[in-house]
Amino acid sequence: MLKMTKAQILAELLDTKIVAIIRLSNAKQVYQTAVALYEGGVKAIEVTVGTPNALQEIAKLAQHSGILPGVGSVVDAATCKAAIQAGAEFIVTPTTKKEVIEMAHSYGKPVMSGALTPTEILQAYEWGADIIKLFPAATFGLPYFKAVKAPMPYIPIMPTGGVTIENAAEWIENGAVCLGVGSTLVNKKLINNGDFEAITVQARKMCEKVI
Repeated sequence: MLKMTKAQILAELLDTKIVAIIRLSNAKQVYQTAVALYEGGVKAIEVTVGTPNALQEIAKLAQHSGILPGVGSVVDAATCKAAIQAGAEFIVTPTTKKEVIEMAHSYGKPVMSGALTPTEILQAYEWGADIIKLFPAATFGLPYFKAVKAPMPYIPIMPTGGVTIENAAEWIENGAVCLGVGSTLVNKKLINNGDFEAITVQARKMCEKVI
């Protein structure tokens, strides 16, 4: 598989519009969950570093020809580097750290940097973050997103937290470039019951709302 440029990876993320966030306590469930999401149309899969054997699971996903694997909850440059070397194509952070952005860019990978306030959002963007992850979006909701987006419409923002099948289209319609989605898609009850077909159905429903 040809190595993608940062611009190509970003184009994939903006095209798929949904970044599924896998945060599980059982590493054995990661790959099957990711494939189920992919079969429902979600290509961008973020595995958080708190998941056991996260880097090994990212390496497995990197071998799947259709999945775009990423790493989440990154707070330092060393973790960023290790994840990229394992196969992560994009980096997601809960906060903004300049050294993480610089490390990712040195490997040609885009960064979704976590920020909340207008000042944090602008700072992350000026430091080179490719997409700003508005987090936690669930706490303040769509009205807050619209309020911070209004004076800075040129900054690409990905709301994360509180995104559901019911409200996904509304976020996109109001200017979100893509959506970070956790429990709505990565339903632990369904996963623990082995009902991966239901995971695929949920993914397909959300994709239909935003594409």
